[in-house]
Amino acid sequence: MRPPTRRFEYEGSGAAIYVDSFATIRRETDLTGIPADAEKVAVRMIHGTGQTDLVDDMVVHPRLVSAAREALQAGAPILCDATMVASGVTRARLPKDNDVLCLLRDERVPDLAREWGTTRSAAAVSLWGDRLDGAVVAIGNAPTALFHLLELLADGAPRPAAVVGVPVGFIGAAESKDALAAFAQTHGIDVPFVTVRGRRGGSAMAASALNALAQEKE
Repeated sequence: MRPPTRRFEYEGSGAAIYVDSFATIRRETDLTGIPADAEKVAVRMIHGTGQTDLVDDMVVHPRLVSAAREALQAGAPILCDATMVASGVTRARLPKDNDVLCLLRDERVPDLAREWGTTRSAAAVSLWGDRLDGAVVAIGNAPTALFHLLELLADGAPRPAAVVGVPVGFIGAAESKDALAAFAQTHGIDVPFVTVRGRRGGSAMAASALNALAQEKE
């Protein structure tokens, strides 16, 4: 096979694109408001979205990175609200070949959602059960999943080690992330987290944060 005729000027080296991308982000982004050990988390989240102003809306718990890395080094699972989040995790970065789980397709989910009058994403969160204890949670799609998680914790469910809470959308997304950011104050339950206020979020953002938390190397 032959490549097409080169008609545009662009960088063709994947390695060079990778390096230049992170250099551009650091050059164009003010990271002074981000905890020092979370800078690479912010950079990867920006890289996954193309939005250098993301830091203006980020809220990062001071123990996010240390808590998440310690849990992953101990073999904790990663629990995701969406298959796209789980698929975005770079397995080679995981320190202990950690399980990455999404139970949205579990056969019990549709009946639970109908019975409880909620979304399938929220119902699937209840199936995490004891695996929630010390896990790293990533919610990048459904605000109802984040609300449901917080309600479980308020009811005494096992606490995760850390939460990446960045659901996206126009209905409930901003409110669910505000609830996460205020959870320690409103309910006395202090779980390390990262979130992005407002409507922005998504699976790519959540997976980017996970990949940064899984390994220090940028």
